[in-house]
Amino acid sequence: MSSTPQQPHTSAINLTVNGRRRRIKAAHHWTLLDLLRDSLDLTGAKRGCDRGECGACTVLLDGQPVYACQMLALQAKGHEITTVEALSQDGALHPLQQAMLEADSGQCGYCTPGFVMSAYALLQRNPSPTEPAIREALAGNICRCNAYGRIIAGVQAAALAVRHSGGGRAS
Repeated sequence: MSSTPQQPHTSAINLTVNGRRRRIKAAHHWTLLDLLRDSLDLTGAKRGCDRGECGACTVLLDGQPVYACQMLALQAKGHEITTVEALSQDGALHPLQQAMLEADSGQCGYCTPGFVMSAYALLQRNPSPTEPAIREALAGNICRCNAYGRIIAGVQAAALAVRHSGGGRAS
């Protein structure tokens, strides 16, 4: 018997990350969070609980919020992934990011990317959400600093800004 450690099984997967088609070799045990952070250097999604309970790792899979820590990288094959890094353009914050900044929504900031991505998905499908709709959309995200009131205010301000800009969508 050989005492050489075995290499983990890997597969090449094709997926789109932040609008860019990628072909990445991923170990079979990697989560989507591992792939994003360790292979693509996209560190916006945070490793929080690693159990799908805090929402710090929230990204969009085909426009829907998912916990990147709970999804194997191989499951993302053929899908479109959007991370918080995709929202700002040419150094300018997305209106949602700007509104949350102005509302002082991120005390320590660790949870902020997850909240932003959950709110972004909400505003994509409903540019005029009620407060209960915002609370429901953000229910899977935890803020340990207890800045929920400011987070909701930031999302409301972003929705208002999008409506007044005539865009109707939070793009």
